[in-house]
Amino acid sequence: MRIRLARVDELPILQDIEVAAGRCFRDVGMPEVAGDEPLPLAELARYQEAGTAWVAVDPADRPVAYLVAVRIDAGVHVEQVSVHPDSARRGVGRSLLDHVAAWAEAEGAPALTLTTFEDVPWNAPYYVRCGFRRLAEAELSPALRAIRRREAAHGLDRWPRVCMTRSLGDRPAARDAGR
Repeated sequence: MRIRLARVDELPILQDIEVAAGRCFRDVGMPEVAGDEPLPLAELARYQEAGTAWVAVDPADRPVAYLVAVRIDAGVHVEQVSVHPDSARRGVGRSLLDHVAAWAEAEGAPALTLTTFEDVPWNAPYYVRCGFRRLAEAELSPALRAIRRREAAHGLDRWPRVCMTRSLGDRPAARDAGR
């Protein structure tokens, strides 16, 4: 799977991927999440312009998954990862996470962070398998607390949420610990 920076003309495709990926939330009793609007084009454009929007592409160079991130604190926060269902369960999401982890480490970031649903199988349990660990409330930085407040205002706290981190520089050990 080839991963590269997203192009501006691909941003509507990223929205389509997010909508398609979100549909599976209906199957776990979260229709509100399944029906949530994708990230707006203007927001995706900010990530793309900042060089923090990556896509995994098929052999025809068409995006099948994407990840957007932002720098917070000393690290890099994964804002969104979406894999089109036609490409799911093939390691595409993990490849995106590993790619961004390598980029973040090269940029001097000590860790990746993200927030996710605790009980959805392809959310927190999946990220544990990808080398992330749950952060205790006392470990949350002011920036992570602000992200959690925005999520709560958006209604995402109707379901258990968790903040997670993946230390960089020791990826193989972190990956083995998550298994």
